[in-house]
Amino acid sequence: MSAKIGVVTFPGSLDDRDAARAIRIAGAEPVALWHADASLHGVDAVMLPGGFSYGDYLRAGAIASFAQVMASIVDAASGGMPVLGVCNGFQTLCEADLLPGAMIRNDHLHFVCKDQVLEVENVDTAWTRDYAVGDRITIPLKNQDGQYIADAKTLDALEAEGRVVFRYRDGNPNGSARDIAGVTNEAGNVVGLMPHPEHACEVGFGPDSREAGRGGTDGLGFFTSAIASLLARA
Repeated sequence: MSAKIGVVTFPGSLDDRDAARAIRIAGAEPVALWHADASLHGVDAVMLPGGFSYGDYLRAGAIASFAQVMASIVDAASGGMPVLGVCNGFQTLCEADLLPGAMIRNDHLHFVCKDQVLEVENVDTAWTRDYAVGDRITIPLKNQDGQYIADAKTLDALEAEGRVVFRYRDGNPNGSARDIAGVTNEAGNVVGLMPHPEHACEVGFGPDSREAGRGGTDGLGFFTSAIASLLARA
């Protein structure tokens, strides 16, 4: 089986080509999906990349959540298809109610760009099975509206159900509640996070995480995990 992972391009997407390259490096076939597509063109999984979809003129990810392709993605996710949202993609998944919570302006009101340490807390999702609980990975972070918020009841439920997938370590870069960097839905097939794993998939190009010892490829596990998940389902 050759896994096909779709990458959606919205007007204002920035990291769609990087995402496609990461998918190819991991051993899957990237498939370009346009925001106005009604069809997912037979893909096995979908990634919503980072950027500033529609200029983020309303709220980050809000307009993108109404794109034609999103109706198909919502249906496919409900049927178990793996879906990953990174940065603006995470914001879009929250706006589309595929993930709980919301993203608002960073608490310091500035754009942030840095190599960020994350701790892996959930390896039972379609996108994290190649990691181990407690792994610390370092991947790039770049956002302005990256503060994850939710009401106390939602946050408590995420904690109790083990749906916090990643937490910020060595400092919270945007004021996210309880240091949450990424979450999953109840089924574990939809994952969203603010940092960018697609920028840490090649030796010599990603951040050097001495603790994980992956030589700049700490993000590659997202994509190999998705491939393994698809193979297991097949």
